[in-house]
Amino acid sequence: MQEVVASYFPILVFLGVALMIATLMTVAPMIVSRGGKPDNEKLSQYECGFEPFGDARGKFDVRFYLVAILFIIFDLEVAFLFPWAITLGDIGDLGFWSMMVFLGILTIGFIYEWKKGALEWE
Repeated sequence: MQEVVASYFPILVFLGVALMIATLMTVAPMIVSRGGKPDNEKLSQYECGFEPFGDARGKFDVRFYLVAILFIIFDLEVAFLFPWAITLGDIGDLGFWSMMVFLGILTIGFIYEWKKGALEWE
């Protein structure tokens, strides 16, 4: 039984250190700060360097969402390419050609987006 408890000791030490660091990061700014009241400039809303205007629930152009989705798609493509490149010597021809099919589908999708004008920003 004592061996089991001893095997969990490093985890408890890790959690204790993490708790101390989290507490320090929370309390230290309160101690270091000047303690004065913030002025109107610090209390004002900040949005892209200019004063906010209009309703925050206004409609966004669909191109913002489209660019975000395209970024996620091609970001995930890169996330799949790194492990594939590392294990390329071990996976053989089947792994190579399956990735080529994957990249081909993505390339066809990219060409489709380009032809439809999804990447144009007017």
